[in-house]
Amino acid sequence: MKIAIIGMGYVGLPLAMVFAEAGVEVVGVEAAPERCDQINAGASYIGDVDSAALKRMVAAKRLAATTDYAATETCDAVIICLPTPLNANREPDLTLVKEATAKLAGHLRRGQLVTLESTTYPGTTREELAPLLEQGSGLTAGVDFFLAFSPERVDPGRTDFTTKTTPKVLGGLTPACTAKAVEIYSRALDHVVPVSTPEVAEMTKLLENIFRSVNIALVNELAMLCDRMKIDMWEVIDAAATKPFGFMRFQPGPGLGGHCIPIDPFYLSWKAREFDFWTEFIELAGKVNENMPYFCVEKVHRALNTRQKSLNGAKVLVLGVAYKADIDDLRESPALKVIRNLEGHGAIVAYHDPFVPELPAFGLKSVELNGFEVLAGYDAVLIVTAHSSIDYREVVRHAQLVVDFRNATAGIANDGNVWKL
Repeated sequence: MKIAIIGMGYVGLPLAMVFAEAGVEVVGVEAAPERCDQINAGASYIGDVDSAALKRMVAAKRLAATTDYAATETCDAVIICLPTPLNANREPDLTLVKEATAKLAGHLRRGQLVTLESTTYPGTTREELAPLLEQGSGLTAGVDFFLAFSPERVDPGRTDFTTKTTPKVLGGLTPACTAKAVEIYSRALDHVVPVSTPEVAEMTKLLENIFRSVNIALVNELAMLCDRMKIDMWEVIDAAATKPFGFMRFQPGPGLGGHCIPIDPFYLSWKAREFDFWTEFIELAGKVNENMPYFCVEKVHRALNTRQKSLNGAKVLVLGVAYKADIDDLRESPALKVIRNLEGHGAIVAYHDPFVPELPAFGLKSVELNGFEVLAGYDAVLIVTAHSSIDYREVVRHAQLVVDFRNATAGIANDGNVWKL
């Protein structure tokens, strides 16, 4: 068996490795020639893919990368794993997926499976991909070739559930399309979950992330209320979590990051308007979460005021700029919004992140902590992303003022220099 994966990023490269390690020959179709060169040299640029393992698959001729779509012609299946961002108006932008699909159509042959994994709104596979593939190839979806949608469910940096072990939802255009997708994916993944249509699979991904977005918004809103009421929200969550049923733990923070949760709800909100339906509950959650970086900066302002200091001109160190702990992913990271807002108020901002050596957009490079004594030179130290490699006891011991947005300082004794979200 041979498959092609279009897009060798955070989703495509780990998926390619899973198939290759299962004995399937994989060709990655990637628009960036430099990425192709790295893959073919066995050098991984994705945190979840080990370079040594990649090098073994390349040496065994199970994985190679190219910019040429003609490489898909000899494959049994083609999987599209390309970004689907939002445009400036918070509307879905399917440009990359459509362009790739149009290119693929010229090389499509009978009997192939085409699967879309990019997050999108319900109806995309049937209404957008099928016509493009049919027009470009002269073939009929569900008759001459198989077409399905299978949402990626990757959580970067996670080790307990990986691309291989996370159940894979599959929905085909026809029952035969679904069966073909199950056959292909079962060669490499531990568990596949067939559903009746692509629309069910598309909506499944949105529900998963909207569920998280709404619940995070709830605890974020309560955190802002507890701030006014002078109640420790983290203690409230710990107490509520002792209930063995009817409660699921979610934690507040400086905002949402990553490639899914901050974006996915807007796909459904946009599509819902086509049906004269307004997803007010979902959009309200988005508003609450979008406001969190601004609330956090306002809290820094108040914390500095208690020290007779202004945010304007204050030296502020941000600890952690990746969107979550122990990875290097900056996509939609709330830390970037916090930094931009701090600078907008006149603060002099620096940052430390062991996974992100520089932020070119801000003209910043990660500063070294040098035994933590350097922290005393900052007016405030903000814990925005709580990487596990940082010793937060030392942070509390040396910093003049700590504003902790992640509860990283829980249980650490302090002399009143710690403020929490």
